[in-house]
Amino acid sequence: MRIDVLGAVRALHDDGTPVDLGGPRHREVLARLVAAEGRMVPTNTLVDDLWAEPPARALGALHTFVAALRRAIEPGRPPRTTPRVLVTEGPGYALRLPRDTVDVHRFEDALARARHTPGALTGLDAALAAWRGPAYADVTGSAWVQRERARLEELRLEGVELRARLLLDSGSGAALVAELGAHVTEHPWREPAWGLLARALHRAGRQADALATLRRARTMLADQLGLDPGADLRHLETDILRGAATLQPSHTVWTAGVRLGPRTTVELARTLALAGGDALIHSRRDRLAAVRAAERSGDINLTARVIGAYDVPALWSRADDPEQSRAVVAAAERTLTALGADGPAELRARLLATVAVESRSADLSTIEQRRAGQAAREAEALARELGDPALLVFALNGVFLQSFTRPGLAAQRDMIGAEVLDLAALHELPDFSVLGRLIRLQSASALGDLDTAAAHAEAAEQLAISAEAPLVPVLTGWFRARVTAARSTEPGGPTAATAAVQYRAAEHALAETAGMPGLHRGLFALALMGLRLLHDRPAPTDPALDWGPYLPWTRPLVLLARHQDEEARNALTMTPDPPLDHMQEALWCLTAHAAARLDERPVAARAATALRAARTEHAGGASGMLTLGPVARYLAEAEACANKETA
Repeated sequence: MRIDVLGAVRALHDDGTPVDLGGPRHREVLARLVAAEGRMVPTNTLVDDLWAEPPARALGALHTFVAALRRAIEPGRPPRTTPRVLVTEGPGYALRLPRDTVDVHRFEDALARARHTPGALTGLDAALAAWRGPAYADVTGSAWVQRERARLEELRLEGVELRARLLLDSGSGAALVAELGAHVTEHPWREPAWGLLARALHRAGRQADALATLRRARTMLADQLGLDPGADLRHLETDILRGAATLQPSHTVWTAGVRLGPRTTVELARTLALAGGDALIHSRRDRLAAVRAAERSGDINLTARVIGAYDVPALWSRADDPEQSRAVVAAAERTLTALGADGPAELRARLLATVAVESRSADLSTIEQRRAGQAAREAEALARELGDPALLVFALNGVFLQSFTRPGLAAQRDMIGAEVLDLAALHELPDFSVLGRLIRLQSASALGDLDTAAAHAEAAEQLAISAEAPLVPVLTGWFRARVTAARSTEPGGPTAATAAVQYRAAEHALAETAGMPGLHRGLFALALMGLRLLHDRPAPTDPALDWGPYLPWTRPLVLLARHQDEEARNALTMTPDPPLDHMQEALWCLTAHAAARLDERPVAARAATALRAARTEHAGGASGMLTLGPVARYLAEAEACANKETA
């Protein structure tokens, strides 16, 4: 269920159908609890907020409203069981809902992220688009709602102006002229809005109009308020007259465009990478430029430090940019050779950890996999000998990414995640605390322990706020869709359609997150495939679905769903072993299922051999983002098919 208050107050079921909340007083009670943001509101406060002059039986009426709301928003709750959404707490009531299910909280969170992270612009766009009118539009006459509506309207105006500023800073924004013109007409006292309009006009090549806009602002402020324009407007006018470089978009001033040394460049690139989004893309580019500059210097120690300084936590076993990763690995290996076995242990450990982290298992040959695994083990051993916790968590990140050597290793990865988490907490390494939580989320998901995984998801989200890790809520959104899919098979659970809607929302959020192409492609289609298999339905056949890197393993089942059995058989015989990555159990299960359907016994036997070590895990669960159900189901199919030869 979700609740919307940015407009008329309403509640919607997961399938989008409206919840009947009752009359105006019922909606006002719900609205007042939303405004409390999860805090308890005493009953006497609620009574005072609902009635200017409370009637004699006001408290009884309030209890009636609450009881009716509970029936509306928790229709499936058995009688005489404790409410979980609208709860009694001490002397009052509180609303217990995840923040992402309430539009006003999503808006406030998106605005907070955008203030600190330019890459969060897309989330701010969506949050502003969610406004359907004045906040709490159908709640009238109450002092509390007037205060709250005024507060939120101020935040909305700030959001509109922040969005415009971020677009202008990024190099776009010429198309904002009409939008900002209407904005300043409606809110003429907002000086920042006048400055943004002038910048947009200048960006559109209308310098004279930009200057005229600033003069209009000066005249309006002087005539109406007796004020001179602030320093920002005065400086902007001077800059436009001079054609100052400060009017150029900030994205042209990344590190590669500034005369910094390679060591300073890579340190700045590392900081930018942790912000995610477009900053991550630029940081990778600048990091490689810094490595190449360091190599040209001929200083081996400097080169080693530049390569090893980029200890950005990495979670996914498929590289975002394989070509760039290969270039970094090659530079690290050259530098290791130049340092020699007697080189400084700390530098060698960082170079080895870099090789392990950048050598993502999905993109490697067998020889490269062995080399990367050995680098991970050596980096870990050296870091433990040195007793450097920051170096050790970096090395363990490499060990984690090289831990997909076969199916069925979720428990071992959970141990790695637990150590990363312990080290990060003890030595105040917040970025690796997030990594540890996400590794443990994935591991618990793979083992089917959804409650433990959910606890790690919530903890990761909390850490992400202070660590400014914008990708975390995207990943945990996928996890919650994966949980809904799993529970859609349970009696009384959510519908498959609800799970599909959640997967689509998660896919939309991921598609808007720059810097994760190695994760994005094919994920939504594979999630839908898993959802259909959970409900014993054929594979999806929509030709618009992008199967990405998973096509060879999904194609046989798609062809079967189209009743093209011979083509499916041919595709199955050409299916390779899956890459050693987060999805290997899922892809082996697809192969096992197709082999059983087509009675291809040798293929079924091969799949069964691969899956036996993972029989207690859940297919796709290692990603923490989707599920095909228990591996045991597919293993049983494969073994039954393979054993027909000897039956």
